[in-house]
Parts: sequence; structure tokens; C-alpha cells
Amino acid sequence: MRQLFDASLVNDPSGDPGLLVDLRGERRALLFDLGDVARLPPRKLLRVSHVFVSHAHLDHFVGFDALLRVVLGRKDRIVLFGGPGFVDRVEHKLLAYTWNVVQRYAVALDFDVHELAADGAGRRARFSSRHGFVREGETSWATEGGVLLDEPLLRVRAACVDHEMPCLAFLVEEKARARVAKDRLAALGLGTGPWLRELKQALLAGAPPEAPILVRWRDRAGEHEQVRRVGELAAAVLDLGPGQRIGYVTDLRFTDANRRALGALLAGVDRLFIESVFLEVDAAQAARKNHLTARQAGSIARELGARSVVPFHFSPRYAARTAALVDELLAAWGGRPGDAAADAGTPEDEQTWTRAMR
Repeated sequence: MRQLFDASLVNDPSGDPGLLVDLRGERRALLFDLGDVARLPPRKLLRVSHVFVSHAHLDHFVGFDALLRVVLGRKDRIVLFGGPGFVDRVEHKLLAYTWNVVQRYAVALDFDVHELAADGAGRRARFSSRHGFVREGETSWATEGGVLLDEPLLRVRAACVDHEMPCLAFLVEEKARARVAKDRLAALGLGTGPWLRELKQALLAGAPPEAPILVRWRDRAGEHEQVRRVGELAAAVLDLGPGQRIGYVTDLRFTDANRRALGALLAGVDRLFIESVFLEVDAAQAARKNHLTARQAGSIARELGARSVVPFHFSPRYAARTAALVDELLAAWGGRPGDAAADAGTPEDEQTWTRAMR
């Protein structure tokens, strides 16, 4: 069954943190953190519809300007989420530039910016190129259960963790996975087409069974069109399975409170992207910097019951010893030293250092 999420690190594990979750068949993507995004070509940045920023340290937010430069005049809207004070920080970024001609661009750009406090309260505001990116429409905003984004196909939730400052950890979850039973489809005399995607979305969005759906397809006999019912077709041609759940965790202290917060958010996660900044021998430095060691990251992954783990955010001091970080994480999680390749290099090579839990 084809997965909705195609998730990969923006940079190699020693580079700035960031995760791109491309949504297959949706022509868009979600971006977690905005550090150095130079490795993402413009075509990928233009797919980004939502950005989730864990916190506003330089290596997590410096890429806002690069994103802005690519999408300005080409894209009409991006939704951003961040922690306390995030609306102000986006405003400061935008006010750093002079916008005397931007209102003339054929494609106007709106930033819909949300910020979330540890208690679930927050605010939102809009910044539009039509008006020189001045703050508009500020309102209060709150989440229920940490839900930031809730769509028919997916949900994004967040929890606040401690990095000697509030920092957000994220879960992106596919609500369910619908597979087309092609043999049953053929038995009904129907062909494939865009209507199948509409059917899946209608089913996952909770459309009533009697809701109509226009079924169109083309085959050797020509073009065909029928009006059927969502409930009838879904029961006949779709098989539902559990959706994929991906966690993104970076910049936090190894404390009981943080582990409890992650447990509530990420228990049983299918794929966990988690920072592994230092080796355990340097645990004192990790504590001073409010980061995890690889062993601590592995123990968190084990507590969560994560089915697979991707370590990242390696300290530059281990540039020639990335394999040691990976092996230390795997040993704490339940793997064996050597299960991962020594060179945890590019996102394309990610499978060489990610191991599914047995």
C-alpha cells in the first residue's frame, strides 16, 4: 500500500536540522524547521504549504529569508507555526526589508502565522504582500490536544519540551491509508481516474454514505461518467489500513518531564527523527548545551516503541565519527553496533543508517 508521506532530512545529519515531508499525490509538502535550506531546489520549496518551526535559534530559522525569496511573486500562501513569540519574530524578519513595489506583483503572498504557548493558548496574524507585509488580523488562537493542522488525510500535533526555553516537538500522522482493490474495481466495470482520490478524501473526511460522487474515467472504449454514492463505492473498492506516524524531535534536555511529554505525543510512532548531538562520553557538555546524547536519544526511542529511528543534528566535533553516534543510538534503542553504516551522509543515503526495529 503506497504511503502518503515521503519524509527526508533537508541536510545531512551534521547540518542544520530540518525535515521535508512530501505528500505523494498532493503536489505539496510540509517543512519542519527552517535552517539552511540551500539543498532544497526552488521546485521543492514551492511545494511547501505549511512550515513548523521548533524554535527560533539561528540553525532552525535562518532559512526563512531563503524561502521568502523563492516563493515571493510565485506562491499565494504559506501557513507557519511556531512557539511563544513566533508572530513577532516573523514580523521582525519581514520588517527588515523595504517593500515599496511588492504590492504590484501579479501573485500576492500571504503568510498565515500561528504561535503556540506551552498551555495550548496562542495567537495568529496575517502578513500580506498586498500591504507591504504589515501585521493584520491578529486574533487569539488555541489548540485542542496540541493539534496544529487537521485535514482529511493528515494531522499535525505538537508538544512543548524544554531546551532551557520552550521548543516544539512534532507528530505528523496519516489518518488512515486507503488502498484501491483493483480486482473489485474491475468487477464493477469501473476504471481508474482522479475520482478515486476524491473518494478517498471524502471517506477520510467523514462524508455521509449517501453523498454523491462523479465517477469519470477513460479507456479504449472512450470516456465514461457515472454518479455513484460514497458509501457504496468505498465499501466496494477501498481497503483501509492504519496510517503512518512520523515524529520530529530536536533540541531538548534529557529530563523526566521532556520524556513524559514525548511519550504522550509519540508513543508507538512508526518513524522517529530525533537529535543525537553528542556521544555519551560528552554527556556533561550535552547537559550544558541542553541537548541529547545519542544514548539518550536511543533510550527515548525505546521508551516510545519507535519502529524506526533516524538520528540527526550531530555535533561538528564528530565529523569523522558519525558512525559512533549512530551505533550508540542503536545500542540504546535495541540494535547492535555496526547495524548502521559509518557514513550517515545525504538524505538519499538515509536508508543505510536507518534500521527498522525487529
